[in-house]
Amino acid sequence: MDEKSMKFLFPLIFLFSGVSMAIEEPDYTIVSKTEAYEIRNYGPLFVAETQVDADFENAGNQAFRILAGYIFGSNKSKTKIAMTAPVSQQDQSEKIEMTAPVTQLKSGSKYLVQFTMPKNYNLNNLPTPNDSRVHLREVPARKVAVFTYSGSWSASRYQEKLQVFLTALKKDQIVPLGEPVLARYDSPFRLWLLRRNEIWIEIAP
Repeated sequence: MDEKSMKFLFPLIFLFSGVSMAIEEPDYTIVSKTEAYEIRNYGPLFVAETQVDADFENAGNQAFRILAGYIFGSNKSKTKIAMTAPVSQQDQSEKIEMTAPVTQLKSGSKYLVQFTMPKNYNLNNLPTPNDSRVHLREVPARKVAVFTYSGSWSASRYQEKLQVFLTALKKDQIVPLGEPVLARYDSPFRLWLLRRNEIWIEIAP
């Protein structure tokens, strides 16, 4: 499995002007745990997504600019994201809180990148994008096996950890339903030794 076949998921925890942002993650329940991984149930999620024609290294950056425009106010109601905790937010317009995760997956010769929307939003109350490249949709509930590791976001480290993960799943006779997902939970400014990374693989419900 080469890096062009990987799905990437990198939650939006990053810094602006040196200030860290509060971030919401989707709810899940832990079904079981082993020494190597845990199994989680995630409910349905609503996402804003865009498809970009770029290589693996550049797809995330290109799509991020498009999707960030949407959550920063490029929508019909000019709804803006809250970049900090509400107590320090000066903008009085409606806010879409920063959330996680963001997913990047190969779609033919392109990449599909998704921002997860906050829990209080759905297809009925999400603002309409101004940019036709941004689409809103619901991602169904799913069960995933999750392998956690720290360190860099390099493809080589990912592949090393993925093989450990796949070996553990095979040993437990758990069959993957889809491609693996790399989940990034930290800012690129965070010391790489302290980063929290996860690999997600969907399995049968």
